[in-house]
Amino acid sequence: MTDATETKKELPPLLKLVLEMGPLAVFFFANARGETLADAIPGLAGMQPIFIATGAFMIAITLSLAISYAKVRHLPIMPMVSGVVVLVFGGLTLWLQDELFIKLKPTIVNVLFGSILLGGLYFGRPLLRYLFDAVFALDAAGWHKLTFRWGLFFFFLAAVNEFVWRTFTTDQWVSFKTFGMLPLTLIFTFSQMPLIQRHSVEVEATKEN
Repeated sequence: MTDATETKKELPPLLKLVLEMGPLAVFFFANARGETLADAIPGLAGMQPIFIATGAFMIAITLSLAISYAKVRHLPIMPMVSGVVVLVFGGLTLWLQDELFIKLKPTIVNVLFGSILLGGLYFGRPLLRYLFDAVFALDAAGWHKLTFRWGLFFFFLAAVNEFVWRTFTTDQWVSFKTFGMLPLTLIFTFSQMPLIQRHSVEVEATKEN
């Protein structure tokens, strides 16, 4: 009989990185080589690169989620939600032949995550704790502050995406989505380390002693 308290399996860090970044790399490559792919594959003849890239992105993210589930038998919440939105908005992009929908996808996802985190705080629940409780051991104030900051950061990413796709070309937006979002997220993540150190349970316990 399986132990009910058995810890969930986790993906190896390198494989997790490949599965998360792989679909974005496919999206960028397919957009950059869209005309070549359209000439080489009869069914894609005459299709704009962004639509070829969108279809490739949908396939890649579906494979990524399938591999992740096959390995650990569960799907992380954020990649799963992001994948569903990609499939919905990517499908609308291809069906209506309107690139607006795939450009709105990052905005929708980030507003959704930001709203969930800040909404949880409104009801007294720092939901980030349920995602990272196994990684960080923080006091209540620490989880509240970290959740609040991440909620605001998701809205910041949404605003940045809106600015970029409305201001620059489609190719420039694809490049930013592929190579800009991750550095911004990493910079923000590392900037939160002082807060995490100040509110870690171990630090508080040391102070009390």
